[in-house]
Amino acid sequence: MVYVQDSDVLGDSMNKNLDGIDAVFLDLDGTIYLGGELIPGALEFLERCNERGIRRFFLSNNSSRSVKQYLLKLNSMGIPATAEDVLLSTHDLLVWLDKNNVTDTWLVGTGGMKEMLEEVGITTNSENPQFVVLGYDTEINYEKISVASVHLHSGVPMVASHPDLVCPSPNGGLPDVGAYLSMFKTTTGVDPVHIAGKPNPGMILHKIEDLGLQPSRCAMVGDRLYTDIAMASRAGCLGVLVLSGEATLDDLEDIEDGADESPGLIVESVAELLR
Repeated sequence: MVYVQDSDVLGDSMNKNLDGIDAVFLDLDGTIYLGGELIPGALEFLERCNERGIRRFFLSNNSSRSVKQYLLKLNSMGIPATAEDVLLSTHDLLVWLDKNNVTDTWLVGTGGMKEMLEEVGITTNSENPQFVVLGYDTEINYEKISVASVHLHSGVPMVASHPDLVCPSPNGGLPDVGAYLSMFKTTTGVDPVHIAGKPNPGMILHKIEDLGLQPSRCAMVGDRLYTDIAMASRAGCLGVLVLSGEATLDDLEDIEDGADESPGLIVESVAELLR
């Protein structure tokens, strides 16, 4: 099953063969794997990328793991990858914190995220934080929530690693940062001053520039319309929607033609690409 939209813009050659594409940026949860299981055909797709000389990189808004932890998971699934192949929303967040001279935070996040912040000199349990930092915390507890709420009530601003509402799993969506944001909004009335990660185009454009490539010759493959596909559109890349994760065809009914969330190509999974 393959759907192509906006063929006048994409050109007749832009199809599931990804003709003219030099690099693919791949979402992980819902695209390459679902929970702890590989999407059927994912390994074969990655092998086809290598055979055709298409660079492939792995992107995730999931800030619950560090780069090291992602590499362990990918390698354990038989996917060869190095640190340079992995781009996380935490990286985008760190860039923002650095630009704003933030060194003291109260983190609602996992040990993996804590490690990445502290590696660059950012404290994560400050009594007088400049920001409350919210990530996808799969180790969340009431102390983290309550202390963060006290800081927010006292006027400390909040920044979040990404906007995802749910994390896909084989048993259905799990609460992600977007759900936590709703909780803090209800509790404190505070909205984040900045949300990093997809769909911010900078998360992908800086890598494209480093590679010396043109955005129009790159593809972003993912299962979310409001992050993966929206980022692809804003970055000037081909947005490929896979139906192996969160999004369904029904979700496309409310997307207007030309909207950032409108994909250029829709396939059931990565197994259909590069054939």
